[in-house]
Order: sequence, then C-alpha cells, then structure tokens
Amino acid sequence: MEGRNPSRGPGLELDTLPKLLLRNAKRFALRPAYREKDLGIWQTWTWSQVLDEVRAFAIGLHLLGLKRGETVAIIGDNRPQLYWSFAAAQSLGAIPVPVYQDSVAAEMVFVLSHAEIAFAVVEDQEQVDKVLSINDQLPTLRHMIYEDPRGLKKYDHTRLHAFADVQDLGRKELKSNPSIADWWLDEIAQGKGSDTSVILYTSGTTGQPKGVVLSHENLIRTARNANQFDNLTEKEEIIAYLPMAWVGDHIFSYAQAYEAGFCVSCPESLETTVTDRREIGPTFFFGPPRRFEAALTDIFVRMEDASRPKRWMFDKFMAIARRCGEQILEGKPVSLSDRILYWIGDKFVYGPLRNQLGLSRLKIGYTAGEAIGPEVFKFYRSLGINLKQLYGQTEATVYVTMQPDGEISAESVGPPAPEVEIKIADNGEVLFRSPGVFQCYYKNEEATAAVKTPDGWVRTGDAGFFDSRGHLVIIDRAKDVGRLKDGSLFAPKYLENKLKFFPEIKEAVAFGDGRDYVAMFVNIDLVSVGSWAERNNVTYASYQELAAHPEVYAMVEKRVDEINQMLAKEPKMASSQIRRFLILPKELDADDGELTRTQKVRRGFIAQRYAPLIQALYDGSKDCFVRTEVTFEDGRKGTIEGYVRIVDMTTYEPAMPALKEAAE
Repeated sequence: MEGRNPSRGPGLELDTLPKLLLRNAKRFALRPAYREKDLGIWQTWTWSQVLDEVRAFAIGLHLLGLKRGETVAIIGDNRPQLYWSFAAAQSLGAIPVPVYQDSVAAEMVFVLSHAEIAFAVVEDQEQVDKVLSINDQLPTLRHMIYEDPRGLKKYDHTRLHAFADVQDLGRKELKSNPSIADWWLDEIAQGKGSDTSVILYTSGTTGQPKGVVLSHENLIRTARNANQFDNLTEKEEIIAYLPMAWVGDHIFSYAQAYEAGFCVSCPESLETTVTDRREIGPTFFFGPPRRFEAALTDIFVRMEDASRPKRWMFDKFMAIARRCGEQILEGKPVSLSDRILYWIGDKFVYGPLRNQLGLSRLKIGYTAGEAIGPEVFKFYRSLGINLKQLYGQTEATVYVTMQPDGEISAESVGPPAPEVEIKIADNGEVLFRSPGVFQCYYKNEEATAAVKTPDGWVRTGDAGFFDSRGHLVIIDRAKDVGRLKDGSLFAPKYLENKLKFFPEIKEAVAFGDGRDYVAMFVNIDLVSVGSWAERNNVTYASYQELAAHPEVYAMVEKRVDEINQMLAKEPKMASSQIRRFLILPKELDADDGELTRTQKVRRGFIAQRYAPLIQALYDGSKDCFVRTEVTFEDGRKGTIEGYVRIVDMTTYEPAMPALKEAAE
C-alpha cells in the first residue's frame, strides 16, 4: 500500500545554507536573527550582524588552517556562536559534526575519531576538559575553540583558542587585506547543493552510532517544504533548547530558520528554558513527548497544592475543554453555550495555563520522536494549543509525515509530507522516499545498503499501516512488535504510553513477546510522587526509598488497574493487560546506558542488565534482590542494591473476543 503527497517545491536557486545567509543579510538585514539571554538580559543580532559574525569567524578558521572537506565538531548547549560555527565551517566547504553535549568523554571518542575531526568548537570549560581527556585518541584534531572563557585562563593555549580571538583574527585580516572578503564569497559560491552539509550521528539505540550524511539540498528542500506547509515566515520566533546534535534541532533551529529568515532564541540555561520561553513567546515550537508529559505532571502537581476553589475551577473548566476545546480549535461547529463556557474558561484557566507554558503566541507546535499518549496530546489541544504530531527520522532529514490543519489525530501521524512517498512492506514495515533521504552512513557502506535500497527507498524499522483517511499509523518499532505465547498482539510502546499519561509515572518498560502475559517495569516521577509525599507527611531519603514505599506501590497499582480496565475494552489489546509489575529502585538514565541521549529506552540493554528482575516477573516470585551500578552527576560510579517487590494484578474479561491477528 502506498501514499504520496504530489506537491513539488520550487527549484533550488539558493542551494547551500551559507548562500541563504547572504540572502537573509540582504533581504532581512535589520530583522532579528538570533537572541540569547545572558545574565538576565536578552541580546539580539540582526541578520546583517550575523553575516559579519560568521564571516569573521570563517576567515579566522581559514587562517588557522581549516580546509575544504575537513570536519569540525560542535559541542555545547544552544548558543548563537555555535550556530554561527555551522555556517562558518560550511562557507569554507568544511563539514560540521555536532556532538551531544551531555555525553561523557568515553562516549565522545567514537564519534570524534570516526568523523576524523580536524577542529572542535565547544561551549565551555566542561567540554574542553572532555575533549582534552581523550586527546590522545584523536590524532586528527589540530585546534579547539571555546566560546565561554571562564576557567580556561591558565590552560595551554597552543592549540586552544577563544571564539572571540578567532573572530578578531578574521577581522584583522579583513582590515589589512580587504580582498579576502571577495575570496570568502568565492568560497561560498563554490558550494553546491549536493555537497555534504552536516554529519549527524544517531543516538545508538541498538549499537554504535552511525553518521548520517545530509547534503545542503536535503536540508534546504526539506526546510522549504516544511515552511510552506505550515506557512512559516520570517516573522516566526523559535526557542532553541534541544540538543544541537539532534536532527530536529538542526532542521527547526537552523535549516528552517535560514530558509524562512525567522529568529532563533537561545535560553540562558536549560533550567530557565520555560521562563525564557514565556518571555519570548515562540510562534513555532517543538517538544518531544517527554517535555509535554513533564509539563503536564507539573500542572497536576500544582493543582494538587492549590486551594479547593481553584481545584474546583480547574476540574470544571477542563471538563468543558475536553468536551469542545479541540472542536473550537479546529473551527468545527460547537453550541453557543459551550462556546461561552469555553470563552470564560479561556479567561480564567486555559489562557493562564498557555502563558505559564510559554505558548501564548504559538502558531504551530509539533511533537515526535516517541509516541505521545493520546490523552496527553488531547489535553494540550483542548487548551487551544495547535499541537501536531509528525513522524520522522534522521535519515529523512526529519519529515516523513505531517498533519495538516483540520486533520489532526492522536492516533495517527498524518499523511506523507510534501514530496514524500511512503509504502508499507509485506511484513508491515514502513518505507519512504523523499528529497530528504540521506546520502549514506559515513564510512559504513554495509549499514547504508541494509537501510537504503538502490532506488532510494529507506527502511524505517517501524511497523505501521494507513488508516481510512490515508494517514499513517505507527504501531511500534518493527523489531519490538511481537506476540504473546497465545498469538495475541504485543505492542510495548502502546502499553507504556498509556501508563505514562499518569503524572506519577515517568517511564515504563513492557515485556511479553513470546511469554504467557505482559509484565512491566515502572519508574515513578520524583516530582509528582515527591509532592504527594510532602502533602501526606511521607518521609524518604532517596528515590529508592520512595519507590519502595507501600503507599507508592498502592498508587501505581491503582494506575495499572485503570490501564487494564481500558485495555479490556479494546479487542485488539485485551490480551495485553498487565499481569505483574515492579517499581525499579533507580531512574533509567542515559549515563547508565539505559536510555539514549534522546531519551529513548534501550530495550536490549535493559533486558540484559535487569535479567534477574525479568525472570522474577515470570517465575512467580514475590520479590527479587537486585544490585545495579549508577552514575552520579559528577561522574562517580556507585551501586544500588536491595529487594524489589513484585505485584500481581487483576485482569478483566474483554468486552468482546480478542483478535489475535489484529495487526494484519
């Protein structure tokens, strides 16, 4: 079965990102291009100023010896100077390679050595120290440049340079040799759409990261299609807070910003993102499901602490929002009485909530990366937030599907994005073909051939189908979708997302493929459950102690029971009711290898690390001793150990016979 969006984008006259920068500096000269909050004050750079900043840095890089075709690592939080480093490197024909800033040094080694990094542009002392600690494993690294000089005064600066000093080097050359400005423009003119624009390494869910090679045409054509699809113009505002090494940030905060000419704002820190977002009021926003789930948890926690009249008002008007909020957002017919009630609710509840979330001016919001719980998705849309889902991959330059206005659904991810073709293989796997299809995996022909067919189709590894409207529905990772021993469908993500809707649950991992029943690992949400503990005078000294508390177990048991009652009403999933669960004594953590840097569960690793617990879930044990290693914030290693209790759950008769072949 195939779906296709036949729309075609215009020909690429401006075929590289540095050429778009030149255009923007002329067309949008005085419009804001970047903002950054520093010491509580927003600083702004216009497009013409950004051109000056990029040119000075690029010429400085040239004088330090950066050559066409070499690679430049970019490591740090979202900072204007790091975004300018992309354009500066690309203007010289070099290739930026962003690296996840929260990676420990040992994780960086593979990417930096595999990409044969010649230069590294990093944010601060922390990142400098990481790279220096593995310097002997990076034979191709010649220079490192830092943006924040604090703490670095006494370091050996033979090959270490301040960002501002490299720019000064470029500016002095421009002053003494004005013709170098023309040379730089000639370097940009040599660039072609087919040139490699960036190498983005995957998060390594199932093994070593792979370097996804994307061309300028991949990025620009995809960005142009996305901007046209949602009518994004130079007047938009976006806040850049997601990892720069992630393809989503590279598209939303770099390629789409350059293509449309809109403004990118960088928060003072990750901790101040929500506050800074309220001040900026973005019109275009992306948040992974975890962000929306965490914000929803915070809302529920605050309402638990609110006065009784406020809780009554919240519950009353949220019931109205659930009834008619989405219909009003989509312009559908709604009774006059409901419109009036919703208008009152908007004044006293929905509007203040949108403002608290920093989404009062939002025009388009997207979520993707993992499936979002339908209840979470509908909650935000009921507030009047135009939240959509998209389905994408690094190998697609993000966009595979997009949801058009008026065709939004929590159960599907929309029809094919502009210029994208999708087909479903006989085994249910989703394949796509588009202008965004990656060039190859860097230095990995075997992996490229395994994913990309000779005629340009890419195997996603996800299982899905088209619904009656032609919208794609993703079931799960193809390799994760399985069957219980009785042949019933087992889709772990579907079950996990249902449970994660509840504010007390931060993470869940389901087991069941080839087994008699479904069992679950649960992580409690420390913010939500900690707030409950404080209100109920429950004392605890650690996450482990709180997670093991009998009342916390009772709280989670109630939520699992609610899920089982829901599943009993769904014929396709009735056999997937959760029979047993346990609460893990620690939070799943990327530093411990249990999650990827994009916060995706590494199922294989978890199954191996916690094998005794999984066995106990299926052998009838009432508890199980576990000992596991943890990584503290300062990098030290420690051990958590103790007995974990296992709870048996009630299951319910299905509303109608379960369909064992529901996925077919």
